[in-house]
Amino acid sequence: MGYFERALVAAVVIGAGAGFVGALVVLRRRTFFAQALTHATYPGAVAAAALGLSVPLGAAVASVAIVAIMAAIARVRRQGAQVAAGIVLTGGFAAGALLQALIPGIPVRPESLLVGSILTVSDADIALAAAVLVGAVALVAAFGPRIAFSTFDPGGFRAAGFREWPVELLVLALTAASVVSSLPAVGAILAIALIAAPAAAARAVVSTYRGVLLAAPVIGAASGVIGVLVSRALAVAAGPAIALAATAFFLLALGGSQLRRLPSRRAPIPVETAEDARIA
Repeated sequence: MGYFERALVAAVVIGAGAGFVGALVVLRRRTFFAQALTHATYPGAVAAAALGLSVPLGAAVASVAIVAIMAAIARVRRQGAQVAAGIVLTGGFAAGALLQALIPGIPVRPESLLVGSILTVSDADIALAAAVLVGAVALVAAFGPRIAFSTFDPGGFRAAGFREWPVELLVLALTAASVVSSLPAVGAILAIALIAAPAAAARAVVSTYRGVLLAAPVIGAASGVIGVLVSRALAVAAGPAIALAATAFFLLALGGSQLRRLPSRRAPIPVETAEDARIA
């Protein structure tokens, strides 16, 4: 399999996985948390590249620490999850930029860590993304009703005696895994577009929970394929092209949903005419 065919396969697998997990992120209104994770895994990726290790492995190690830090800050009185996400977002990305400046001769180009390089993905990267997709589908299939209950009726979920933190931790872990598996394709900065935009587009045109879970991976995979094709046709970077394709899907879906809400401009049929037509 050539590099271009491998890139197309990676685009489908990574896009579908990011879209599926993104559906949970968008429905639970955790997009800012996902953005914090994408930026805060940057120092782990830089450190792994400097040590000659796998970049996704370094990002995965960093994501574990980040999830623990976010959970600890969120439990502090008068702080909360939004404060935790904001601190992790800025602090993590700043740490990555500082490491990159202090460590000379990193064998990986800095821009590839930020915006990705899907044309150079390996079979291991595709296998990781496929494992994340299969694992996410299996977990949602196993705990789907509880996740939906917690997402759409958190008050009733707590009143029923369920603890919310296990579901929150599960979604956060899936988000971290999706971010890590997306890094080779779209990098630390653009991963949020592939996670949030397809799910937001699906939510704009689909009104059911299961519908969003089914539509978001399709839009994510389509965004990946279109981005790779545009990248080849115009000789531009694939990561930004994929992010722009996902954004375009969202804008089209949002515009279509708004057009459906507009009142019809057709003139109403007069009462007499309608009555005459019924009698005739």
